[in-house]
Amino acid sequence: MGGEPSEGGEAPAANRALELRPPERKAPRPVDAPTTGISRMRVQVSGGAGLVGRYIVNGLLGAGHEVVVGGRTAPPPDWFVNPVPFVPLSLDPDLDQRGAFAGIDAFVHAAFDHLPGRYRGGEGGDPERFRRLNLHASTHLFEQAKAAGVRRTIFLSSRAVYDGIPPGQKLDENAFLSPTSLYGQVKLEAERALARLEGPGFVTSSLRLTGVYGELRPNKWDDLIADYLAGRPVFLRAGSEVHGQDVAQAVRLMIESDANLVRGAFNISDIVTDTRTILEPVQRIAGSIHPLPREAETAQVAVMSTDRIRSLGWEPGGFALLAATAEKLARGHLRPNATAS
Repeated sequence: MGGEPSEGGEAPAANRALELRPPERKAPRPVDAPTTGISRMRVQVSGGAGLVGRYIVNGLLGAGHEVVVGGRTAPPPDWFVNPVPFVPLSLDPDLDQRGAFAGIDAFVHAAFDHLPGRYRGGEGGDPERFRRLNLHASTHLFEQAKAAGVRRTIFLSSRAVYDGIPPGQKLDENAFLSPTSLYGQVKLEAERALARLEGPGFVTSSLRLTGVYGELRPNKWDDLIADYLAGRPVFLRAGSEVHGQDVAQAVRLMIESDANLVRGAFNISDIVTDTRTILEPVQRIAGSIHPLPREAETAQVAVMSTDRIRSLGWEPGGFALLAATAEKLARGHLRPNATAS
């Protein structure tokens, strides 16, 4: 909701449905899923310095994997929990970048070119460039990764592949897809291009992410929290969300689980929240006198089924993690020089 990482599940509250789930029983921890037997892999993450990629890099490092970040510019030295090597990597379908994949076991493609803060509509006035960089260049990277001997490739897709499905219909990985947005079309075509490369020694997965939130700064909710604390009007929205650390957990499962279990597409979505729910911990921590916005209306429900990823042991943080994250962000705004890590 709001800002760059909410690529999949954000919309004005009047037009959005909320995913509501009853309390769930605990799923097995990810380490209990059938694994490859490989304890440590060398993983390249394109776009690893981005707002979503950063959680993935930190999650992989925390699990003991060796990580290489690929992108246009090197990240700051303290950007991750540990120092990581950097290799130049571009979204350019004409470049030979096979050398960037030397010695890499798994490739996570998180890079995406778009207008700042926009995914749907991120092409601006140049849809051909948008398609060239995000579809043709991505396909070229997949091909070069395979040619270089990379064994697994994970593509960060989006909930937007379901654009056009009638409201109220459950969104699962087997749904008939005909996205109505260029963003959704490009993501779906890139999924299919990757899947066509599947073969012996090359396992492919696509993660259909909803909006991604978290505590790292800069943060997509910075403006929302600042406006509320200053008493300025805030725009009421509702949307499905998943924490960046739970995205990293899903990526780990794609890398560490048995190959027969991770092929194809997986929905990645945890909760649905709205502006009021995000701001409630902020109001409490700040002792703010400013009123909270009204609750979002939930006339329709659009549920992203996550049965497939949960069967591997994926266990997202739910509303408890959302509240803890909002509290961290609130404290950061009350202490402007503080940074979340």
